[in-house]
Amino acid sequence: MDSTNNITEFILLGLSQNKKIKTLCFLLFLFCYIAILLGNIVIMISITCSQIIEQPMYFFLNYLALSDLCYTSTVTPKFLTDLLIERNVISYTSCMTQLFTMHFFGGTEVLILTVMAYDRFVAICKPLHYTIIVNRRRCHALVIACCAGAFIHSFFQSLLANSLPFCGPNEMDHYFCDVYPLLTLACTNKYRIGLLVVANSGMMGLVTFVVVMWSYSFILYTIRAYPAESKSKALSTCSSHVTVVILFFVPVLFIYIRPAVTYPEDKVFALFYTILAPMFNPLIYTLRNAEMKNALWKVWCQKLFFVGKRIK
Repeated sequence: MDSTNNITEFILLGLSQNKKIKTLCFLLFLFCYIAILLGNIVIMISITCSQIIEQPMYFFLNYLALSDLCYTSTVTPKFLTDLLIERNVISYTSCMTQLFTMHFFGGTEVLILTVMAYDRFVAICKPLHYTIIVNRRRCHALVIACCAGAFIHSFFQSLLANSLPFCGPNEMDHYFCDVYPLLTLACTNKYRIGLLVVANSGMMGLVTFVVVMWSYSFILYTIRAYPAESKSKALSTCSSHVTVVILFFVPVLFIYIRPAVTYPEDKVFALFYTILAPMFNPLIYTLRNAEMKNALWKVWCQKLFFVGKRIK
């Protein structure tokens, strides 16, 4: 059955139907979205306009900020608009587009976080070979591989969603289009497709999370014999990465690693990886990183002050 024959649009129930709660949520998440935009744009400009862009870690951080920006923008603007109107509708085509782009940029972020863990592993565990192993050509290749892997993941996720037949109802208990909420509305046996979703999203999240945590575990094992100063610097850098990984991966795994079933709490957990994690990433990477602070100071204070003096 063609899924578009009977259903041409979906009604998103959102977080709440209470007007006061919706207004409060709008103000809160508008602030979050502005913080995401400003924070990630500031990071990207600071890295691009300073010497730290030559370092692989910040080269990858620049792309992480970009993927954060794109990822949250696939969901948040529509979500904010829906908080202001009574009937929250999304067309079938827009729903499938949102699902594809969200999983593409989300997949890119997951893979870049994995690459960043690999970068730290090589830098700390094989410092003498670091510049050879993680050279600029390989950095570009890894970013392209992340985008290609995310595209394949998103393509198959969208293929599964597009194959679902819908015959009503069309009310989705979520604030954006995703596979599990769509599965609850499908007029078909959900078990087999649910397993494919777990195999695609769940296993991708689980495998990358295990790889990342294994990398940092090996790093901790390696630095145990380091001098106190070197150990402190390594721990400071890695702790920022681990914080970001946990903040993003834990809610993702909670939702995608289980069988195809939805809970009311899913919407709250989804807020963590669609809005809250992208908002905290700039803070985590800047407040706990001396080189990033120096880059911010040079780009936004020294250069702007110099330009201001020249204008005068």
